[in-house]
Amino acid sequence: MYFLEEGLISREQFINKLLLKIPDFQIIRDNKRKEYYNIPAAFDIEVSSFYQGEKLPENKRAIMYIWQFGLYNLVTYGRTWGEFISFIKLLKKILDLSDERRLLVYVHNLPYEFQFIRKRLLWEEVFLLSERKPVYANAHGIEFRCSLKLAGGKSLANVGNDLQKYKVSKAVGNLDYNIIRTPLTPLTEKELLYCENDIRVLLSYIQEKIEQDGDITKIPLTNTGYVRNYCRKECFSRWKPYHTLMSNLTLEPDEFSQLKRAFQGGFTHANSNYVRKVMENVGSHDFASSYPAAMVLDKFPMSKAEKITDGINEDEFFQLLLSRACLFDIELWDVMPKVYQDHPISKYKCWICENAVIDNGRVVMASHIGTTITEQDFFVYMEFYSWERMAIKNLKTYQKAYLPTKFVLSILNLYVKKTTLKDVEGEEINYMLSKNMINAGYGMMVTNPIRDNIEYQNGVFHTIHQDLEEGIEKYNKNIRRFLYYPWGVWVTAYARANLFSGILELGSDYIYSDTDSVKSINTEKHQNYFEAYNRGIMEKIHKSAKFHKISEDLYYPQTPTGKRKPIGFWDDEGIYEKFKTLGAKRYLTFRHESRQKQEEDGTLVQWTEPVYMITLAGSNKSKTAAFLRNTKDAFNNFDNDLIIPPENSGRLTLTYIDEETEGDVVDCNGVPYHYHELSSIHMEPSEYHLGMSEEFIRYIEEVQDFSE
Repeated sequence: MYFLEEGLISREQFINKLLLKIPDFQIIRDNKRKEYYNIPAAFDIEVSSFYQGEKLPENKRAIMYIWQFGLYNLVTYGRTWGEFISFIKLLKKILDLSDERRLLVYVHNLPYEFQFIRKRLLWEEVFLLSERKPVYANAHGIEFRCSLKLAGGKSLANVGNDLQKYKVSKAVGNLDYNIIRTPLTPLTEKELLYCENDIRVLLSYIQEKIEQDGDITKIPLTNTGYVRNYCRKECFSRWKPYHTLMSNLTLEPDEFSQLKRAFQGGFTHANSNYVRKVMENVGSHDFASSYPAAMVLDKFPMSKAEKITDGINEDEFFQLLLSRACLFDIELWDVMPKVYQDHPISKYKCWICENAVIDNGRVVMASHIGTTITEQDFFVYMEFYSWERMAIKNLKTYQKAYLPTKFVLSILNLYVKKTTLKDVEGEEINYMLSKNMINAGYGMMVTNPIRDNIEYQNGVFHTIHQDLEEGIEKYNKNIRRFLYYPWGVWVTAYARANLFSGILELGSDYIYSDTDSVKSINTEKHQNYFEAYNRGIMEKIHKSAKFHKISEDLYYPQTPTGKRKPIGFWDDEGIYEKFKTLGAKRYLTFRHESRQKQEEDGTLVQWTEPVYMITLAGSNKSKTAAFLRNTKDAFNNFDNDLIIPPENSGRLTLTYIDEETEGDVVDCNGVPYHYHELSSIHMEPSEYHLGMSEEFIRYIEEVQDFSE
């Protein structure tokens, strides 16, 4: 039984205690007959970054001054790389580690630590998603894995907050990163506790995963792996025809390239009439699980593509758009806006874009554009634009139908658990698992099946480009495949179409949208639209449930308070007292929010407090919001050319140093130290300069001058 044991111990104590525990450690074999210790292990380092002389790029340096290692419930540390290498060698010996018997060691953000250790250990295999981004790295028995990928990108502090059984909190703020430390710098008890807790959080996290998943070999490499494994099992184990279906749903190389051109993510944009203006009483509406709703309520390509090579007239073309899923290249001439609150066409998805007026990356008008779209995109463009002439090329169509019943059920079951288990005592683990899985469900659908292979050999990263035809053949023949790449393309297309229906309805009252939400003024004027849309969702639920022969209750489960939560509904998220946007992923809100707590005597105390919230891509939300809140006028200061100081931005600049660095540095106590790093990363806080392009500012001014 895993249990928490407080306190850092010396490496000698660590080894002595470990020797006593080894007989109790379970060894598990995976399906490849490799052996793994079924215990949690973790590794972390702390680093000082500085400049060797003048503050110039070539003078950047970084040195490790403490490393921490945890195994089961033991945590030790060392101050030099020599101590680390000796420790690893001893650990391999006493655990009898090899390529056939491994210890999985989790690192929260493995790419960072890997840059420091990659030239210090011999690697049998390194698996990278992209250059410098390893997911695991096997050093002949010590296999480092990235817990950040496993946690879906959550910070270590949030991982600690999510722990359910083995509660450990990250000691936030106990280590000042602004001072220089070396291996000779004494660390206080508080600082050592910070270092220890980083390891304790990971040990507890992995132990919970071991118990939840069955054993350590069943823990996937990434968070998306959970929902992928779950859905694959549900589809294949309960419905044998699924294999036949997948063998029929294949792709051609040119078709895949066209699908990639058509793929777009969520729509995030602002109504230029309101950019840089402080708006009051702004309503917010969000979709309930927008992408999962599309998966279970809409119809998708369910056949091989049929290429339309013969000429078709306009009536035949529109009939295809209404009856089948369509993928095509389109050219439009003399494109003009029908409405002015927003513009769906992305400049960056156009392979022709001539004489265009651009609104923060979106095409307002143009003499000639060329892009690749689905029929859902075309329907949206017809609502928002007019054009004099169009040409359709490379038209491919698919039979359109609901996704397979077993797949739909797997998504609905996750949605039911997420909805019904929230805040239910004793179900915290199941709620967190279902929430993380449904959030990752869309990601697995749009994973690019044709990716370059990145290899790490002899200290150098090599990119091996995958041949498109070979990759597609491998994709088509993969007997474990349970997804069809076009499904992911259409999920976002449906979700954008749903969002644009709201943008179109809100008209001049529309202010801002972000993937699955809209902000607007005079929201009460549009209540009939939101109610009618939700009635339409109920009708789609009825049709989907009838087709799949499943209960409609799965589509609108009850929250613990008894409230029905239909998937895909527009939900009213209340009113912001103030709202200001500077464009996509840049907005500031303010409102008073209710708070409550229960005193020791059982008395329930309630109050309201002012809350500023900010979305500003590339900055730390909480730090930036606090910085603005402490200025005299947060909303006035939130504007072009705002400078957020390094200590408030949460922004870090990373510089990879691949060559050896050696020299002398003086620590915060005035003690000199001679350092030698084989490779490293220099990290320093940097200011955030909120800049708006001159083109965008001119466009805003022209639009707002015209509207006045």
